[in-house]
Amino acid sequence: MDVEITLRVDGTDHRLTVDTRTTLLDALRERLGNTSPKKGCDHGQCGACTILLDGRRALACLALAVAHQGADVVTAAGLVNGGDGAGDGLHPLQRSFIAHDAFQCGYCTPGQICSAVGMLREAAAGWPSAVAKDPNAADVVLDDEEIAERMSGNLCRCAAYANIVPAIADVAHRDEVAAHRDEGARR
Repeated sequence: MDVEITLRVDGTDHRLTVDTRTTLLDALRERLGNTSPKKGCDHGQCGACTILLDGRRALACLALAVAHQGADVVTAAGLVNGGDGAGDGLHPLQRSFIAHDAFQCGYCTPGQICSAVGMLREAAAGWPSAVAKDPNAADVVLDDEEIAERMSGNLCRCAAYANIVPAIADVAHRDEVAAHRDEGARR
């Protein structure tokens, strides 16, 4: 059975007709030509298809397109100018991945970056992880162990983890410094 839906993908509204069994990943790649999210395992185990769905990280291979009528979908290709005024078109995490050489073949990189954006939002909101030293702490300390745990759903077959974690940590720590600076200015 086919259904007409609307999705907002990377800031642009798209109307499309999809079979009710079509995953969000297949709708993005095959119907809209957006190849940023990758098809890795197609079972939600590798994270290559990670996107931001209404602001939260999600596995596009496990989401049915019809279940997300009207949703706001952001892929790594849509993470532009991350609000930091750099003006080069790249999100701070994308720049950090480049600076830290946090990729080899690059296949998992879009999913890694979307997951990192979502993970940083979760940490900023105070969500605990499995390795949180104090699950009730108001502030999450994003050390290497914490970042690795929060990113554990995204696999890299090239084993670029040694550079992925520092790339994320670099942005996380810049965000922490900016937050403390802004908090001090409000006082």
